[in-house]
Amino acid sequence: MKAVILLSGGLDSSTVLYQAKADGCDCHAISFDYQQRHRRELESAAAIAQVAGAIQHQVVSFDLRLWGGSALTDDSIAVPSDRSLVEMASHIPVTYVPARNTIFLSFALAYAEAIEAERVYIGVNSLDYSGYPDCRPDYIQAMQEVFRLGTKQGREGQPIQIVSPLIELKKTEIIQLGDRLGVPWEKTWSCYTGEAVACGICDSCRLRLAAFSELGQADPLPYKAQLS
Repeated sequence: MKAVILLSGGLDSSTVLYQAKADGCDCHAISFDYQQRHRRELESAAAIAQVAGAIQHQVVSFDLRLWGGSALTDDSIAVPSDRSLVEMASHIPVTYVPARNTIFLSFALAYAEAIEAERVYIGVNSLDYSGYPDCRPDYIQAMQEVFRLGTKQGREGQPIQIVSPLIELKKTEIIQLGDRLGVPWEKTWSCYTGEAVACGICDSCRLRLAAFSELGQADPLPYKAQLS
């Protein structure tokens, strides 16, 4: 079975790549350079694709800074930091990038149909505190219908399936799954700030660190707070 895997280089998408591999798929990874603040993640995506044995790793480039609208694509919007998990859950954060997963899934769908893949894997998670609207089950269900209606494969009765194995998992459960699959956490990247060393205080870092801590495990990534 052939699959396209959306790979950011983060904890979730790396776990999904390893899950697709465990499912017996020939894995074709796709990452995106959309001029995001944290382009450092692309280094991790390349490293993860290599160690996981992806058959191919495509990096698609475009510029979402043209209109911004997110702390990740507009330097005038600050990345939230030092927020509690309760604060993170209170509303959709400024790190939400307008329509990002719709854009990503559109590229992945085109790639998948071109290589006659049966599946597209994505590491969305609806139980995360971030609350992004394009990480929820009803969104994935709607996009599955787009996959069916908007492609030759779909109209001919063989729609490409969206696989979202993490969507109902807690962050701790994702780490446990990744541990079983052998994900090299030290090669992943989660920080939003765009610096060479993870900050440890942005929402993404805090969610990651909290999950490792809850499991009684040490996150193998270095953080600025630990180095100061």
